[in-house]
Amino acid sequence: MADPSSYRPKPGQIPDSPGVYRFRDEHRRVIYVGKAKSLRQRLANYFQDLAGLHPRTRTMVTTAASVEWTVVSTEVEALQLEYSWIKEFDPRFNVKYRDDKSYPYLAVTMNEEYPRVQVMRGHKKKGVRYFGPYAHAWAIRDTVDLLLRVFPVRTCSAGVFKNASRTGRPCLLGYIGKCSAPCVDRVSAEEHRELAEEFCDFMTGRTGTYLRRLEKQMTDAAEEMEYERAARLRDDIEALKKAMEKNAVVLADATDADLIAVAEDELEAAVQIFHVRGGRVRGQRGWVTDKVEEITTGALVEHALQQLYGEEIGDAVPKEVLVPALPEPVEPVQEWLTGRRGSNVSLRIPQRGDKRALMETVERNAKQALVLHKTKRASDLTTRSRALEEIADALDLDSAPLRIECYDISHLQGDDVVASMVVFEDGLQRKSEYRRFQIKGFEGQDDVRSMHEVITRRFKRYLAEKERTGEWADGENALAASDAESALPSSDAPLTNGLKDDDGRPKRFAYPPQLVVVDGGQPQVAAAKRALDELGIDDVAVCGLAKRLEEVWLPDDDDPVVLPRTSEGLYLLQRVRDEAHRFAITYQRTKRAKRFRASPLDDVPGLGDARKQALLKHFGSLKKLRSATIDQICEVPGIGRKTAETIAVALAQAAPAAPAVNTATGEIMEEEPATTGSSGEPVRTGAPDERRGQET
Repeated sequence: MADPSSYRPKPGQIPDSPGVYRFRDEHRRVIYVGKAKSLRQRLANYFQDLAGLHPRTRTMVTTAASVEWTVVSTEVEALQLEYSWIKEFDPRFNVKYRDDKSYPYLAVTMNEEYPRVQVMRGHKKKGVRYFGPYAHAWAIRDTVDLLLRVFPVRTCSAGVFKNASRTGRPCLLGYIGKCSAPCVDRVSAEEHRELAEEFCDFMTGRTGTYLRRLEKQMTDAAEEMEYERAARLRDDIEALKKAMEKNAVVLADATDADLIAVAEDELEAAVQIFHVRGGRVRGQRGWVTDKVEEITTGALVEHALQQLYGEEIGDAVPKEVLVPALPEPVEPVQEWLTGRRGSNVSLRIPQRGDKRALMETVERNAKQALVLHKTKRASDLTTRSRALEEIADALDLDSAPLRIECYDISHLQGDDVVASMVVFEDGLQRKSEYRRFQIKGFEGQDDVRSMHEVITRRFKRYLAEKERTGEWADGENALAASDAESALPSSDAPLTNGLKDDDGRPKRFAYPPQLVVVDGGQPQVAAAKRALDELGIDDVAVCGLAKRLEEVWLPDDDDPVVLPRTSEGLYLLQRVRDEAHRFAITYQRTKRAKRFRASPLDDVPGLGDARKQALLKHFGSLKKLRSATIDQICEVPGIGRKTAETIAVALAQAAPAAPAVNTATGEIMEEEPATTGSSGEPVRTGAPDERRGQET
């Protein structure tokens, strides 16, 4: 625990101007980001008597080891920089809203030639129009099913669309009138795009125009005695009205607004947001956050606005945002929102009328969400704390292991040997810290040697970081970067790997665990302990969890530690071990699948993915490419004569693939047109079970 006075800046060093500041811990990791109208006045509040600080603020300043700041010219710039740094550094003491679920959106892919209506979750994509979020995916599908009568927009996947185009027959929706069937040219691409735009207009709330137009068409059809057409239009009108009834009018003036409500206590806060478009509630979402410092409702609202609109532009930011309390000061936040939208945004507290009544409804939802969250959280916190305490007692540790790393080795009969490292912090998965390894020191099957290599490589990187940052004062035997450059970033991890180390961004192996768990028994534990001893690391505990009887093995102990089957500590260790096994075997299968997809084209020097795809697209299959002449290969754009000759030689030297056989009939099948994977490599199609590859 650091003394804040040890890193307190001198009063004259801190400028009296707007800016953003960062607190770092002893490992140079950014733990808190804040902004201030006056950096001097704001930072002075952190360095007063510890007894006068909020408990969470006191924990933050005693965890920190340094503070630094960046001066900006305006408060709006400070707001933008604070948001960018919070997203970049993920500081542990900042207010972070956690979605209690992944909310589905109704999306229209306007970035495609034939726009598609579908349910989407996760990050928003450029060129796609989103409506929502909705509470349930079935609510989206019900609405879309009604609207497809009037706006028969494509809803099928790319594979179904291409298959229909190839066969000349639309899918079922095309036959029953719920798709305009652009796949078989019933409508042109321009006509289909116009349908999609009308669908989007209706979803944004401009419903009256279409209802009046359909009613006029129905009347005209009836007057012309086209009664069947009039009946279809009548049914279309009823479908639109039914879709509209699903979202009752809550604001009579057809306002586009977002309403934000906050329910809080001393420890946590719940935020609920209602998205109102055209006077109707189009979506709802909610977040819960820990209050890691003393913070006002206005500041919580400001953080919620950053979370909501930090990556939105244009109409995604509504004209009006209604909140329970205004940030202080409000002008920079309002100016920032206006800049995101491109036109004026009103940020205010509703006082009376329909908007005040709707805000009360949102507040009730926020209170219920907080109560529900605290009910779940109390159980979770108690269970996790008990599990960590039980592990500490069973392994005779000085304190509960807040960071646990688990390692597992995976291979298939000695081929494609890989290892995984998973991280649990406070009993919860930390997927951004997962790492995976290729075994490089030897070939073949040897789990003990593999475990020794992985632990050595991981902790060499840790020692290299300590030495480089000055935390390792011995200065003995500087570690070569080549010895440490061994791990591959996890596919589950966000794009933070490989960033600079001096600025507080997450680093690959900068933070040591309190406990290393290996999947295995005495031999694997001894190998891990030997690797740590060779590196001079004596402050990291090691244990192993054997699968057969779920025994916990410790170094230099002949007998295992047997935890009760009902122990929360054993359950946590099992979860950690199983997650490491899952992550390792997923990586091993990926490597094996890539090896099986290897192509003779891979050995052609200078032939990249784009030209591989061009070759396969031009000839249709590897078999036809193998039988092509050099002059025919030169016809492919980007392929010169020298490259064509190299390709012909490589294909001639490679043995042709075995013919495909129908396992049901024994018939030898002709080679199907090759498809290409994401890397441009040819992929043989086959039965699902054959493609998947079984492994135990």
